[in-house]
Amino acid sequence: MRPDALFLLSFAFFTGFCESAHRERGRPLQRLSQIRSKRASRMSGGRGHSPVSPVLKRGSDMTKLPVTNTEQLLKIDGHDFTMRPGFGGPAIPVGVDVQVESLDKISEVDMDFTMTLYLRHYWKDERLSFPSNRNQSMTFDSRLAKKIWVPDMFFVHSKRSFTHDTTTDNVMLRVFPDGKVLYSLRVTVTAMCSMDLSRFPLDTQTCSLEIESYAYTDDDLMLYWKKGNDSLQTDERISVSQFLIQKFHTSTKLAFYSSTGWYNRLYITFTLRRHIFFFLLQTYFPATLMVMLSWVSFWIDRRAVPARVPLGITTVLTMSTIITGVNASMPRVSYIKAVDIYLWVSFVFVFLSVIEYAAVNYLSTVQERKERKLQERLPCTCGLTHPNQMMMSNSYSDMDVNTTGNYGMAEDVHSTGKYRMPNGGNGVQRERILVQLALRGDEAARHTGSSGAYSSVWIDTHTIDKYSRVIFPGAYTLFNIVYWSLYL
Repeated sequence: MRPDALFLLSFAFFTGFCESAHRERGRPLQRLSQIRSKRASRMSGGRGHSPVSPVLKRGSDMTKLPVTNTEQLLKIDGHDFTMRPGFGGPAIPVGVDVQVESLDKISEVDMDFTMTLYLRHYWKDERLSFPSNRNQSMTFDSRLAKKIWVPDMFFVHSKRSFTHDTTTDNVMLRVFPDGKVLYSLRVTVTAMCSMDLSRFPLDTQTCSLEIESYAYTDDDLMLYWKKGNDSLQTDERISVSQFLIQKFHTSTKLAFYSSTGWYNRLYITFTLRRHIFFFLLQTYFPATLMVMLSWVSFWIDRRAVPARVPLGITTVLTMSTIITGVNASMPRVSYIKAVDIYLWVSFVFVFLSVIEYAAVNYLSTVQERKERKLQERLPCTCGLTHPNQMMMSNSYSDMDVNTTGNYGMAEDVHSTGKYRMPNGGNGVQRERILVQLALRGDEAARHTGSSGAYSSVWIDTHTIDKYSRVIFPGAYTLFNIVYWSLYL
C-alpha cells in the first residue's frame, strides 16, 4: 500500500472518532435544556414556552431615576436647611391650627390635664419649590421632615408630651409646587393647670394649652392662628367624666424672657364646669343623713344610756370617715374648700348632739344629788297614809317633761300655810310637796331666801331635749339655705 493512501485512511478514521465523541458530549446538554424548558412551561401553567425568566423581566426601579428623586427634585442637598427660610429678612409667618381629638384626664391632685390633638403648621419655604405641570402637591412622612427646616414648637408648662408612633410616626409633610408646606403631627400632651378649688365641688375651672417657638423670637418667626377663632376644631364626642366642657377659644400673646427676648405664644383655653351629682351622692347626702340620724337621740329616753351614747359615737365616726375619704383624693391646699365647710359644719352638729346628751346626763345627776340632800332634811313622815310614796324617786317618767316645767314657786305654801295634796296624787306632785316641807323648817329664818333655794333645785333637764328637737333641725336647715344660695 502506498504511504499517501495509508495517511488518508488514518486521517479519515480519526475525524470520524472525534465527531462521534462530540455528539456524545452534547446529548446531556441538550437534555438539560429540555428539562429547563419543561419546568418553565409547568410553572407558567402550560400556556406555552417562556424563553425569558420572569425574574429577568422585572423593570428598573423608577425611584432611582433622576427625574423622580425627591431630594434632587426639592433641591435638599443644594440648600442649608438648618437656617430658617428667608434668613436675614423679615420674620417668617407660621400659621397654626389645632384639632382636639380627646381630653383624656383632668387631675385635681396633680393639677394638670392630658389632651390629644392634631397640631398643624403652615409656612412657605421657596427652597422647596419644584416644577409641576398639574400643580399637585407631594406628601411625605417623617423621614423627609427630618431633612428640612420645620418650626421648633413646644408646649409651655407641659409635664409630658410625645408624638404617636403606632404603626408608624404620626407625622405628615405636604409640599406644594410654590414652596408652601403643611406639617401635621398627632401629639398627646400633659400640661399644668392652676386650679382654684375654693369652691370645690361647685367650681368652674379654666385651663389653657400654650404653644410657642423655642428658639426663634418674634423677629425671626411670627406665630399666629391661621383662621382666627376657627383655627380650633373639637370633636363633638369629647367628654370628661366629672366635667362639662363649656367652651374652647383661642388667643395670642407675647411672652418675654429677660435673657432671650420676646416670643409669640398661642393659647388654647377651655372652660370646665364640674358635675355636682356625683358629689351629692357620695358626700353631701351621706353627711346630711348622719346629721339627721344624730337627732334621733333627742327622742330617746335620757335614762337609756346604752342607746344614746353608741348612736352619737357612730355618727361622729362616720362623719370622720367621710371627711377623710374626701380629702384623700384632693391636693393639700392651704385654703378651705366648699366641701370642707359643709362637712365640718355637719361634723359640728353631730358632735354637739353628743355634747347635748352629756349635758342632759350631767344636769340629771346634779338634780338627783340635790334631791337626796333634801330628802335627808325631811321631817318624820309618821301619820302619812303612804310614807313610801313620799320618798323621793331617782327615776323619771314621761310626765316630767310636761309637768315639771309647770310648777312655779311655793306660792300656795307661803300664802296659805296649807299643804294640799292635788287630786289624783301623782308621784311628781308629791315630790314637790316633800321639797316644800323640807324648806318649811327654815322658812321663818329665811323667808326671803326660800324662793331662791327652791329655784336652784328645780332644774328641768327634759327641757334641753325638748328645745334641741327644734333648734338643731332649724339651725341645720338655715345653714343649708345659706350654703347652697352662696355656692350655686
